[in-house]
Amino acid sequence: MALKEALESGKFVVTTEVGPLKGTDTSEVMEVAEILKGKVDGVNVTDQQSAVMRLGSLATCSLLVQKGLEPVFQMTCRDRNRIALQSDLLSAHVLGIRNVLVISGDFPSLGDHIDAKEVYDLDSEQLIWTINQMNGGQDLAGNELQGKTDFFVGAVVKPVSDTDASTELQLAMMEKKINAGARFFQTQAVYEADVFERFMKRAAQFKVPVLVGVIPLKSVGMARYMNKNVSGVFVPEPLIDEMGKAEDKTAKGLEITARLINDLKDMCQGVHIMAIGWEKKVPEILKMAKLA
Repeated sequence: MALKEALESGKFVVTTEVGPLKGTDTSEVMEVAEILKGKVDGVNVTDQQSAVMRLGSLATCSLLVQKGLEPVFQMTCRDRNRIALQSDLLSAHVLGIRNVLVISGDFPSLGDHIDAKEVYDLDSEQLIWTINQMNGGQDLAGNELQGKTDFFVGAVVKPVSDTDASTELQLAMMEKKINAGARFFQTQAVYEADVFERFMKRAAQFKVPVLVGVIPLKSVGMARYMNKNVSGVFVPEPLIDEMGKAEDKTAKGLEITARLINDLKDMCQGVHIMAIGWEKKVPEILKMAKLA
């Protein structure tokens, strides 16, 4: 079942993601694809994640289509101008890719090619609008396409904010993206059910599916790093203490992830598991969360 159909049917959707490696070796991605097949509703393929040069999302999505999975083609606004973005979208459609997640992209200064020139010709809202133009049979310049696209377009939102003003900004941005054509949202990682519940009560007005993001904790160091360096993510001290006291950090990290999913699942329409190296453990997480 396509991701769009799964969400429209009311099914609680499970997506995860894979990150292409730096090089031409696709064996690990293909191994993960085989493990995930039949167990998730969609697989995001990151697009030069953290501004680090890797194998492209487009090629990797095409490989997942061949494997029988439902890829979600991540597109960052950072690296391509409007001509290249639209061309890649046409290519994606021809290759059988039907889901696109639009993100702005980290600044090149955070990656491994710090002298790279950022583009940002279109922002995320403009790219979402462009995709919907293409779905209607026209490019951004108003030219008719010889064969239109049919993409299910998603965007991202941060439900965890430091201030009320930040929350209002996220909701305003969410509404703008919906007006531009976004049809589903994936969130930044959430570790506090009460905070997410408050956000979702506000976001319910938009009547658009939201997939809550979860990142399995691997260590106390990872939790503290995210608290310090990842905008929109906050791991509360009780969870950090729980990780610190655990003898088996892996088992505890999986247990916490499954527990979070169960705490959050009644508030939204799906979960997006950002496993970050633990992709092969996603089926185990789903089994523990009784979503297998």
